[in-house]
Amino acid sequence: MKYTLRYTQTALNDFDRLYDYLIMYDLDLAARAYEAIAPAISQLEHFPFSHRKAPGDDALLRELLVPFGSSGFVVLYRIDGADVISVLAVRHQREDDYH
Repeated sequence: MKYTLRYTQTALNDFDRLYDYLIMYDLDLAARAYEAIAPAISQLEHFPFSHRKAPGDDALLRELLVPFGSSGFVVLYRIDGADVISVLAVRHQREDDYH
């Protein structure tokens, strides 16, 4: 079964913010970050339950860890029904939490 990925406006804004931040320092670094995040998120289409539960009581709210350099990114997503994954937020691991 393949899930459909849906991105909230908050998640899209997070992508823009992260890319804009990285591009200030190094265009290649920004491209490599995107190349790490995009395929990691695409794996959610097939394996959404394989990642850790986010803090709290909602078992369908999950976190995907994306390694990048000495740290990485955290993608917050929710399993919405039998065939939809909603990507809710994306943060660098050193940022304040999104909860």
